[in-house]
Amino acid sequence: MWIVFALLAALAAGAAVVLSKAGIKNMDSSLAFAVQSVLILLISWSVVLWQKQSAGLADLDKRTWLFLIGAGIATTLSSLLSFKALKLGDASLVTSLERLSLVFAVGFAVYFLKEKLNWQVVVGILLMIGGAVLISYSQSSPE
Repeated sequence: MWIVFALLAALAAGAAVVLSKAGIKNMDSSLAFAVQSVLILLISWSVVLWQKQSAGLADLDKRTWLFLIGAGIATTLSSLLSFKALKLGDASLVTSLERLSLVFAVGFAVYFLKEKLNWQVVVGILLMIGGAVLISYSQSSPE
């Protein structure tokens, strides 16, 4: 079932890129992200409350809070930088480079979480890097 959710997340992320690029056309990228962040906050807390999961906050330990705060900061920085890149460049080019986050995520997972690499993962990483480079050189983008 995780595959279905992962593919739906990829579909939503692809749509978000195109909608964000269209939305920031005539406005500051940071302001556009701030508007989206309010919606993210409202929707995510609505889901938590609807699922009656808010009581779980009391069960979080200090270490979990630190990891979630760190992830929140990283997510915010990533989004702000992505919005700025989208404002300046073509969505297809920006996204191809931004999705190299997958390569970094694998590297971080191997180093910090002690996940194992196999030849399929290594080939996949090389293909992702090659694909990003190929797409980035496929057309020129305004700087």
